[in-house]
Amino acid sequence: MTVTLSVAVITGVVTGVLVWTKRVGAGTALVVWLSGLTAASTGLAGPVNGFLAAVVTAVSNH
Repeated sequence: MTVTLSVAVITGVVTGVLVWTKRVGAGTALVVWLSGLTAASTGLAGPVNGFLAAVVTAVSNH
């Protein structure tokens, strides 16, 4: 669990720094943050994967 939490925290910190230095916008930061939660396999990974799958389905059906 410690490794999973560390990856999630590191992703959050990197995303925060990228936004603070204005290297990425809010939309890109959200994608990076969601990808980090998925990659870290935290408790939020399941709902995030479901949300991303729904977005992909909605975009492809449009």
